[in-house]
Amino acid sequence: MASSKFININLKIWRQKNAKEKGKIETYKLDNVSIESSFLEMLDQLNEQLVSERQEPVAFDHDCREGICGMCSLFINGRAHGPDTGITTCQLHMRMFKNNDTIYVEPWRSKAFPVIKDLVVDRTAFDRIQQAGGFVSVNTSGNTIDANATPVPKHDADRAFEAAACIGCGACVATCKNGSAMLFVGAKVSQYALLPQGKVEATQRVLNMVRQMDEEGFGNCTNTGACEVECPKGISLENIARMNREYLAASLK
Repeated sequence: MASSKFININLKIWRQKNAKEKGKIETYKLDNVSIESSFLEMLDQLNEQLVSERQEPVAFDHDCREGICGMCSLFINGRAHGPDTGITTCQLHMRMFKNNDTIYVEPWRSKAFPVIKDLVVDRTAFDRIQQAGGFVSVNTSGNTIDANATPVPKHDADRAFEAAACIGCGACVATCKNGSAMLFVGAKVSQYALLPQGKVEATQRVLNMVRQMDEEGFGNCTNTGACEVECPKGISLENIARMNREYLAASLK
């Protein structure tokens, strides 16, 4: 019997050997889970149990475990990053669940994010979008101008910083009924569009990044707003509107 500081849970976890084979939900029972442990620590505990039973451990992504890298991307009980707001999966704690709860754990579901194994998906589509235009060119020959010497209005700097907070976890894509990456691309376009350093390549940047987004197979945005709600960094829908304006202006040019 679980104490007040420990719970027993039932896990329904998506298991898939590789991208080519079909996957299915497997059921596991895990006892004596500390309510102070993180969700990923709970999965560590499960994997220790599976290894001791000579079973294949569950593959899942993780890195910093500090809510910074965006690697810990899991769909938990029908929500990206689980039943809390403004957090990544590694910041989700087991105190959010009750004793004998059944927890469903799945990978991101998107055509552009194919499953590699179990809960791990391939999100390199985001990398290719950023490579298409998420950079600025700087003349480093001669007397390079210090970035701090370029005046930036505080309002613009704040909005750019808020857009740059996007960690590229893909929660917006996983949450969107269309599998759209508009919030992610909008944030990446915005963080440059709002700063003077990003103005030089602004036209080509937005065209290239939107084109790459479409080529990767992401869906269209229908402004339901689910992406903003589930984004662990609270990226605003305003960034999508800004990207649309940038794209329209670039297309007319």
